[in-house]
Amino acid sequence: MAPIVEIKNVSKSYRRGDRITPVLVDINLDIEEGEFLALMGPSGSGKSTLLNLIAALDQADSGTIEVGGIDITALSEGELAAWRAVNVGFIFQFYNLIPVLTAFENVELPLLLTHLPRKERRDHVAMVLQVVNLADRMDHYPGQLSGGEQQRVAIARAIVTDPVILVADEPTGDLDRKAAEEILGLMDRLNRESQKTIIMVTHDPRSAQKARIIRHLEKGYLNDVPTQAAH
Repeated sequence: MAPIVEIKNVSKSYRRGDRITPVLVDINLDIEEGEFLALMGPSGSGKSTLLNLIAALDQADSGTIEVGGIDITALSEGELAAWRAVNVGFIFQFYNLIPVLTAFENVELPLLLTHLPRKERRDHVAMVLQVVNLADRMDHYPGQLSGGEQQRVAIARAIVTDPVILVADEPTGDLDRKAAEEILGLMDRLNRESQKTIIMVTHDPRSAQKARIIRHLEKGYLNDVPTQAAH
């Protein structure tokens, strides 16, 4: 069976005026379906850039990226937007919730881009809020929730469309240790029980240990040897 994500010879640079700064250099990486991968590396190593390329938030200068058998490097901007809406669930460090919407309404947002009838949308939202243990907080606004609860709302929003991959950029970076452990435990459960493929960027070794495999980036280069996380 082919990997769920296949990255071949991907490079990315940023141009500022006449200066070109390489960020990723000839990256090759396969991610199996149901994997929980942590990308680690110092600031500026390219880990968030790589995550953004996998999630089609940015485009590579060269190379190919296939996700679920689709070469996303060959898609137009419009096709990429439609692809992201169905295939990628996003978990960010700062939650990105809309403050004037309730937890329920925030989670429902991605489904408004689908053709699901209203009752099915509401059933989906209620189900994922149950999964993240927030069924009793669904009518609360983000400002009425703790940081950990807001991140759980964000995770519910990320999984409500049943995406092919979940991408998480420093998902515990704004949380205290207790809340961080709860979020990592939830992600671990989604991976183990629901076989969700998760790709997580983190600088925290303790967070990375929740993953199955750890890969290190250094100055745009991917370490050739994967590290098995110690559970």
